[in-house]
Amino acid sequence: MLNTSGTTEKEVVSTSAPRTGKKIGKVLLKVRNLKKYFPINSGFLIQRQTGAVKAVDGLDFDVFQGETLGLVGESGCGKSTTGRTILQLYRPTEGTVDFEGKDLAKTQGEELRKMRRKMQMIFQDPYASLNPRMTVGRIVAEPLEVHNVGTPKERTERVQYLLERVGLNPYYVNRYPHEFSGGQRQRIGIARALALNPTLIVADEPISALDVSIQAQVVNLLQDLQEELGLTYLFIAHDLSMVRHLCDRVAVMYLGKIVELAPSDELYSNPLHPYTQALLSAVPIPDPEEERLRSRIILKGDVPSPANPPTGCNFNTRCPVAINACFKDEPVLTEVSPGHFVSCHRVS
Repeated sequence: MLNTSGTTEKEVVSTSAPRTGKKIGKVLLKVRNLKKYFPINSGFLIQRQTGAVKAVDGLDFDVFQGETLGLVGESGCGKSTTGRTILQLYRPTEGTVDFEGKDLAKTQGEELRKMRRKMQMIFQDPYASLNPRMTVGRIVAEPLEVHNVGTPKERTERVQYLLERVGLNPYYVNRYPHEFSGGQRQRIGIARALALNPTLIVADEPISALDVSIQAQVVNLLQDLQEELGLTYLFIAHDLSMVRHLCDRVAVMYLGKIVELAPSDELYSNPLHPYTQALLSAVPIPDPEEERLRSRIILKGDVPSPANPPTGCNFNTRCPVAINACFKDEPVLTEVSPGHFVSCHRVS
C-alpha cells in the first residue's frame, strides 16, 4: 500500500489543551490577528478602491493536535472565509497563520505547495466540488498526481483503499460523480482530502447539503477517521446540536470576529456572550416540558454590513443588554475562566 506519510516529531502533551477524553497534543495551528478584506472598487474607466468588506477581522485562536475545533455563527459571519484563508486559498490581508511552526501567510511557491500535503479541505457542496468530467478514480488520485506521489499502480491501490475506507465500493473508480447520491459524493470528497495523509482538515459545513438521515453517517465516518488516523479538524457549521456532539471546543463568530471561545460542554452549559446565548436559545430541546418552559431570545434588526461595521462592539446594534461602552470601545477577547474566552464589556 502507498505510504504518503512522513516522519513527525514525538507528540508533546500540552497542559493548555482542552480537557476531553481524546489524546490532545501540542498546538498544531496558531492564528493571530487574521484579517481578510475584500476591496470595493468603483469607477468606470479607472477603478479605485473606495472601501473594503471586512469578512475576517482580527481572529486569534489555537487548534491543538488531535482535537476538533468548531467554528459557528450565522450566514455571512466569515466562517468559510476563515477556513479558506487559513489554507491560503485566500491570501490574508494581515496576520499570521502558524502551522507546524511555519507562517503560511509568508510562504509561497514550491514551499507552500509542499505544505498543502499536510492540510486539506472538505467542501460544503458535494455537487459543485467534484469535476463532472472526471471519474471518481481520477478525482481521488489527483492530489497524488499533483504531488508526484507513488507509481501509477500504487496510486490505483491507494484510491481503491480510500474509497473502501469511506464506505464506497472500490470498483466504482470508473464511475462519474452524477452517478452517486449527495452523501456518496461527500464521501468521495472525504476520500480525496485523505489521499495525502494530511494532519489538518478544514471541514466547511460538510453535512449541511445532505439529507438528515445521511448527516449522522458522515459525522460518524469523520469521527472514526479522526480516531484511526489522528486527524485534527476545524469544523465549520451552523448546526449547534451537531457541533456539540462532534467538537471538543467551540468558537462563536459574529461579523468577522470571535465573540466567545470555550470547551464544548462549558459553552453550552454556561454561555456568557449575549450573541451565544441567543444562538443557543434557538436550539431545540428533546424534552417537551423543558422546551415549553424556557424563553427564546429574539434578536432585533439585521446583521450590519461587513463593509461598514459599527463603532465599538460589532454586536451593539442588536444586543439586548448593550451599555455605553459597547458603542465606543471594541471589547477584547479575554479569558474569564480556564479555557473560556469572551469578548464582551459586560463580562470582562
